[in-house]
Amino acid sequence: MALNRDADASRLAADSLAEGDPTGWFERLYAEAASGDAIVPWDRDQPNPIVVEWAERREVDGAGRRALVIGCGYGQDAEYIARLGFETTAFDISPTAIGEVRQRFPETPVTYVAADLLALPAAWQGGFDLVVEAITVQSMPVSVRDTAIANIRRTVAPDGQLIVISGFRAEGEEVSGPPWPLTPSEINSFAADGLRAVAIDRDPQTQRWRAEFRRAAR
Repeated sequence: MALNRDADASRLAADSLAEGDPTGWFERLYAEAASGDAIVPWDRDQPNPIVVEWAERREVDGAGRRALVIGCGYGQDAEYIARLGFETTAFDISPTAIGEVRQRFPETPVTYVAADLLALPAAWQGGFDLVVEAITVQSMPVSVRDTAIANIRRTVAPDGQLIVISGFRAEGEEVSGPPWPLTPSEINSFAADGLRAVAIDRDPQTQRWRAEFRRAAR
């Protein structure tokens, strides 16, 4: 049977949500992909081009700074951030994904960890100078989105930056998902708990948000 990049995720997400488990489908998807029975739709061999464009435009230098990559999947974004000089931690809820990324990058300087965005380690609070969130929150149902966004905010250190990339969804627009792209109010909700919006842009061609937030220095 031919595999379908989008249908595999939708099928597993529907099953997981029906069981009252909003995030369990990630591990199921990666496990089925590992056995050749599914395709991870966001698997790619290059870092997110929006992340790269942002870093190049800002001439980002991570030397002496710490970075956290949210929902790292197979690690392309995390490896790129590490190449910018950041001491990089990256996590995914799926242990299978973390095992795979360690095999793909056996000599990596990145610390890859299996962790749940809805219950992050307390030691990560305020611990990172750069936090990269690229399309992870949009893959989570609306029922857990406020918690996910709040937990991401808490990881940003004083004078630290948060980059958010997501698809766009109009207020009130119903989508079957996954993904469930972020509405304007959701993207703006990252600006809370001491974070302020530096720039919130939407590309009219890709219909993706690119937003940057910063926490004030102490």
